[in-house]
Amino acid sequence: MDRSGTTIRTITLEEHFATPFFIEGPGRQHKKREQGGQFLDPLCDLGDRRIADMDAAGIDVQVLSLAAPGVDQLDAAEAIEMARDINDILADAVQRHPSRFAGFASLATAAPDTAADELERMVREHGFKGGLINGHTQGRYLDDEFFWPILERAEAHQVPLYLHPTRPPQPVVDASYTGNFSAAVTAKLTTGGWGWHIETAIHVLRIILSGALDRYPRLQIIIGHLGEGLPFMLPRIDHVMPMEMTKLHRPIGAYLRENLHYTVSGLNFLPPFLDLLLEVGVSRIMFSADYPFKSMLEARTFLDQLPVSPADRERIAHGNAEVLMGI
Repeated sequence: MDRSGTTIRTITLEEHFATPFFIEGPGRQHKKREQGGQFLDPLCDLGDRRIADMDAAGIDVQVLSLAAPGVDQLDAAEAIEMARDINDILADAVQRHPSRFAGFASLATAAPDTAADELERMVREHGFKGGLINGHTQGRYLDDEFFWPILERAEAHQVPLYLHPTRPPQPVVDASYTGNFSAAVTAKLTTGGWGWHIETAIHVLRIILSGALDRYPRLQIIIGHLGEGLPFMLPRIDHVMPMEMTKLHRPIGAYLRENLHYTVSGLNFLPPFLDLLLEVGVSRIMFSADYPFKSMLEARTFLDQLPVSPADRERIAHGNAEVLMGI
């Protein structure tokens, strides 16, 4: 219920889950942040506990995806096997709770043709709403044509790709995030304090500048955290990199307004929200909570208190996601 007393439907799009074998393998980082079941228990629950948490916060639908770092840093053979197993587990959860859960497919980006086939399988056979990619793949980015079979298949099936942050490559960490401060500061600066977000923003710019969105002009990409800093820099980027330089079909800002969608996902701060709203417009903004790492209740409170019209709040809460993904 928003501040006017109106009940609105809510869909969140950057909501995480994991499996025990993922936690023991590539997701072992989540054990380090564990505090008495605060994260791991809800992260691994795909049933009653998660739905109870959703009900308590007033969240109607979660679009679920495997927690970072996903399978994107694995070698191809291991990534293929793990992605398929995890997607099948998520498909079972969605089938059990079709009115509460939807899915983004995990993709073995190290094997792009197989990843494209897996995206198609999950969309066609299980009704998944797109795929989620956790940043670079062992230091390679989606501007590399090696990965473009995934982009091509997503465009063909008219489903978005969610580009989620991951830790910058180690040489970048060494060069830019290690300095005259503690290892604890480096860890936070590399991730939630800066690196996750700037890494994702750079990745988006690389995709645009490569011409991938000229090759696949109907492809839609979702990013979180109120745009990962891109809205603040958008006018500057357009000013210093005009079409005469980039040789693209459109200004960079046009891709950011026409091929990108943006979620809140844990950044419940009004000034950057207003900047995003002014730069890209309400039709490109969607709700998210970043559960279980951030509070669904805090996210819902933020949504309800946004200084926007009731119609725009409805679009952010559910309408834009319904249009983009048919939820």
